[in-house]
Amino acid sequence: MKSAHTPTKKLDGIVPAFGELPIFAVGQSVKVSDRAPVGHYRVPTYLRGKTAVVEAIMEPKAVNNEEEAFGRNAGSVRHYYRIAVPMTAIWSDYAGSPDDGLRIEVFETWLEGVSG
Repeated sequence: MKSAHTPTKKLDGIVPAFGELPIFAVGQSVKVSDRAPVGHYRVPTYLRGKTAVVEAIMEPKAVNNEEEAFGRNAGSVRHYYRIAVPMTAIWSDYAGSPDDGLRIEVFETWLEGVSG
């Protein structure tokens, strides 16, 4: 069994370090973490706990600006993902098209995989 830190792909003969490859794939269902840390964070409260679909993996990778603001990042970089959240998941009485959704770019540490 591979550990979470075992790279799964090789790029031109180079084995990527942990965190260099995206954790989630385009089309994958994810859930926005439902946590309430102290301080200012970039994920809107109304999206926390909501399920979404990854639409794009943003490149290049970026520093976690939330951790960097508190001096806790040490320069590590991860991915941002553009996710689509159905409007009906945000507003239960939404009367528009069921295809409508909100698109937002969220840092990798705020997303969790959804099974099924």
